[in-house]
Amino acid sequence: MSYDDLNPSGAANPRHIAIIMDGNGRWAQQRFMPRAFGHQAGVKAVRKIVEYCAQQKVEVLTLFAFSSENWRRPEDEVSMLMGLFLATLQSEINKLDRNNIRLRFIGNRSQFSESLQKKMAEGEAQTQGNDALTLVIAANYGGRWDMCQAFQQVLDKMAAGRLPRQNITEQLVNQHLSTTDIPEPDLFIRTGGEQRVSNFMLWQLAYTEMYFTPTLWPDFDEQSLETAITSFKGRQRRFGHTGEQILNKLVTL
Repeated sequence: MSYDDLNPSGAANPRHIAIIMDGNGRWAQQRFMPRAFGHQAGVKAVRKIVEYCAQQKVEVLTLFAFSSENWRRPEDEVSMLMGLFLATLQSEINKLDRNNIRLRFIGNRSQFSESLQKKMAEGEAQTQGNDALTLVIAANYGGRWDMCQAFQQVLDKMAAGRLPRQNITEQLVNQHLSTTDIPEPDLFIRTGGEQRVSNFMLWQLAYTEMYFTPTLWPDFDEQSLETAITSFKGRQRRFGHTGEQILNKLVTL
């Protein structure tokens, strides 16, 4: 964290934006269409937002595509989502690569089909050298899972003698989270009107600015994102400091 993060106004764009893309099903229902229609429309919204973030020089965009709780949805909807996920990867990986966008996945992949796991790995390998934008897809992801797997890694390494026995610190946990190589989110957005984080990046969102909008995800476009970013830029990020400390420090910079 630097004092650039603390600017009360006129700040740069957030380095990392994390989004819960909520409202696909309701968007379809409002149009008397099946929920699958809403999820397909949601993919189009993803393309717009990814392109816009790349244009705005955002470093990382994380999208919550499928939570560890989403397996509880009706079986036919889960099956449709898995098919759409695979089809989208097959059609988009080359486009991401051509646009210098790196693709990353976080989450427990073990429950996905072999074909989907293979395509995810291929997408990461093909785009790993790109640096215009890192697109992180959270798939079968949960914030509690992420913390538990980090703690388990630390304990296993200590038991095997690969880590000295020591107190577990924030730095040690950070090094074992699925997001260890990317900055924590500056701006969290949830579309669809709900105002909760739903087990998404619980550790990483500790000091993230929150933005909630009633706009359903398929309707969330470039202007919607610009409105959220403008809200972010007008906030004072104190990270435990007082407002006076921040202003005094900025005066001396």
